[in-house]
Amino acid sequence: MINIGLTGWGDHDDLYLPGTKPKDKLIKYSAHFSVVEVDSSFYAVQPAERMARWTEETPDHFSFIVKAYQGMTGHLRGKPYFPDTDSMYAAFMESLAPMIEKGKMKAVLFQFPPWFDCNRENVGTLRSIKDRMQHIPCALEFRHRSWFEGEMMHRTLAFMKKEGWIHSICDEPSAGQGSIPTVLSATDADLSIVRFHGRNASGWHQSGAPNWREVRYLYRYNEEELSEWKERLDQLEKQSQEICVVFNNNSGGDAAANAKQLMTMLGMIPQPLASEVIRKKQDEEPEQLELF
Repeated sequence: MINIGLTGWGDHDDLYLPGTKPKDKLIKYSAHFSVVEVDSSFYAVQPAERMARWTEETPDHFSFIVKAYQGMTGHLRGKPYFPDTDSMYAAFMESLAPMIEKGKMKAVLFQFPPWFDCNRENVGTLRSIKDRMQHIPCALEFRHRSWFEGEMMHRTLAFMKKEGWIHSICDEPSAGQGSIPTVLSATDADLSIVRFHGRNASGWHQSGAPNWREVRYLYRYNEEELSEWKERLDQLEKQSQEICVVFNNNSGGDAAANAKQLMTMLGMIPQPLASEVIRKKQDEEPEQLELF
């Protein structure tokens, strides 16, 4: 089974008709896709009440991939919000409770920074995180190539299987140590995650620029590139019962259109984009006769 979705639901303008209120966007989004990645949880641990509201307003078949808080992955800069690690994890676990209770939380995604390289200390960190997360499904995504270089790739995958990590497989540019190759190997028989970051190699290492997020994920996949992934997803389906595909290439508003394109290639029947609905309505309207 393949489920396709996007990172977040607020910034995909081509999904919504003009005038759609922010509070209504998740409901509208869930008519288009069956899964979404919650990115706001990376910047701040979300209140359980908010997570409960998102859970309640989405259909029964809908699910969430929740991105781990930045203090849990080594991204945090500046003064910590929580007094210690225990309280940070306790707050995060509490926020997940409503989604877990309703069976709508697919996994927590731990995406580590480019400086989190393959060494003994960081392996210990991963073990500690899994212990803290207990029974909750956790996906792991690296950003440093050392985890998949040479023989280390097989050792990394074996470690993930042993420790119970779900593999978050990336499509991203080959841009040195701060990027990883696409490794089509599942580490969990139930779930694999595929995240499309785009292939903007020239914009990948722009972290010092004020608009680096807008540059990094500025990319539109073409038909040939998505066709390659149709075959790759066939391979992954033989390794995991479920594949969640998440498009993150939205700097130029391309994620939703690319997701719909892949859905069509896979034989799904996606709902039309709002822009397509508007265009069709305009085409169907009779021309106004010029009286004068």
